[in-house]
Amino acid sequence: MNLSRRDVLTTGAALLASPALAGPAVVDAVKLRANDYPLRLTTRPTPAWIYNDAPFPVLRVARERELAVELKNSLKEHTSIHWHGLRIPNAMDGVPYVTQQPVQPGEQFTYRFAPPDTGTYLFHPHCNTSEQLGRGLAGVLVVEGDETAPFDGDVVCIIKDWRVAPDGSFLPFVTPAGAARAGTFGALRTVNAHASPAIDVPAEANVRLRLVNADSTRIAELGVEGAHAMVIAIDGHAVPPFALQSWRLGPAMRLDLAIRTPAARPVRLVDYFAAEPVTLATFVPREPAKRKRMPSLHSAKLPEPDLSRAKFHTLALSTSAAAPDYAAAPDVVLPDGTRIALADTLCLAQRSFWSIDGQSWPVTGHRHLPPPLIQFKRGQTAVIELFNTTPHPHPMHLHGHTFKVLSANKYPRPVHWADTVLVMPDERVRIAFVADNPGNWMIHCHIIEHQDTGMMAWFRVA
Repeated sequence: MNLSRRDVLTTGAALLASPALAGPAVVDAVKLRANDYPLRLTTRPTPAWIYNDAPFPVLRVARERELAVELKNSLKEHTSIHWHGLRIPNAMDGVPYVTQQPVQPGEQFTYRFAPPDTGTYLFHPHCNTSEQLGRGLAGVLVVEGDETAPFDGDVVCIIKDWRVAPDGSFLPFVTPAGAARAGTFGALRTVNAHASPAIDVPAEANVRLRLVNADSTRIAELGVEGAHAMVIAIDGHAVPPFALQSWRLGPAMRLDLAIRTPAARPVRLVDYFAAEPVTLATFVPREPAKRKRMPSLHSAKLPEPDLSRAKFHTLALSTSAAAPDYAAAPDVVLPDGTRIALADTLCLAQRSFWSIDGQSWPVTGHRHLPPPLIQFKRGQTAVIELFNTTPHPHPMHLHGHTFKVLSANKYPRPVHWADTVLVMPDERVRIAFVADNPGNWMIHCHIIEHQDTGMMAWFRVA
């Protein structure tokens, strides 16, 4: 399947308009409809779920420009949108029963926020996530304004496995064996919903590759063959450029690369985290570009943690036999004042395998949310050491905040800003952030089967 650079760049671009509203504000208005879609992944259509009329829309907006996204739910079950990695108001975070009521079938909900940070971000449901994300319900938000000059090409690569049988039907999204180990892997690997696509790029040009892991489970060890690649951003935030050897990209993590394409030789995106290297996509140089100087990115503008006055916590990531009963836990109050006393769960699993700091997220049947794992005063610096006591990796994600990865004792990586960090078995990863965004925020593993079977909690910023 040959995809032109225009196809990749403009996926979902028609969604974005900029009507002037009453008053001085100008809002980018977008409509997203979650619906069924017969996606051709094999010889027969697969009953996918997507936003609007093509898989994986890519929305583009300027930094600090207000965005209004109207979600229309045309599915047969409730849904929501979590804006993964964005430091936005708690009411817009998209977590049912914690920040909002879920959007029921036939209902609409408008997410309204001004992205404070440039970069590459993912959006996806936080309801029945294993199935909804597994069926393809996800997209990318690019917040523009971080480049010192335009690249000759800007290519978004959305990496995802599909749990599909040869006849196109879905296999079970969750299995007990997978949930209790490294997750249940998909049978078909794709980039932008195509298996091993050939993507046109300008030849002898400076191209920005935005790599987004939209899979529920798989961790990829990504490399580029056929061109020199430099890492320029991690989880959307600029880093001092360094040469890519390979990079482990867990679910919901993003990596931006800058490459100088050759005149004619194809360039391959490869996953080395397999028995044999897997070519995920091939970039095919076409017409040459004129610019020769590689653009750079502006530094991230984020609140710097004050480590001398930090509140320190160690959170153990561990296995768990069963979730405790939280029947006496206090009610949760949503940002709009709604009191939730009978939260029928974010998790549809029937068993608990995992925990954070000895606490497992409630499985079906627990009618109250657990108490917050940690509480911070607004503006307080938090230092958290994530200690993985299990034999499996965990990509740990914090909502509402961007943290600085300070150190890791096993898998080397530079100090960088992120919202999701991969914690390897028996590894200690230390992160720090300023708890300056008030509200109730989730912390969880982004291997969705781990999230749904206990490895999720929440913290409060007062």
